[in-house]
Amino acid sequence: MLGPARTHGRRLECNKHGRDGSGKANLMEAAGETVWGVLYRLSRHQLDTLDRFEGGYTRAELEVHAADATHRAWTYVSLRLTEDPRPFDWYKELMLAGAREHGLPDEWLARLQTLPERKPGQET
Repeated sequence: MLGPARTHGRRLECNKHGRDGSGKANLMEAAGETVWGVLYRLSRHQLDTLDRFEGGYTRAELEVHAADATHRAWTYVSLRLTEDPRPFDWYKELMLAGAREHGLPDEWLARLQTLPERKPGQET
């Protein structure tokens, strides 16, 4: 792991249609917006393995800014969008826990808190 990093010109939305019917994380183009995450160094084999687990996403290259430098990195984006862009409450909490664990900025934690959510089985 290389640590926290951010990318500009993207917005986090949970609008990818998940197999369980909930919204999953997705990066959408959005001028003036910033998304925070964690930058990892992966081998080609590890990346190929990850590709198999990220169904419904396409790998996309982007520029990210870490504490030490600017890097080219891969992320996953999807065009399989849901009509109900709300993650399950447990998924949102998992994103928040990861952001806290990796020391992402308080402003980013606050942004994640604003994501709408739903409980499994809840339709509206």
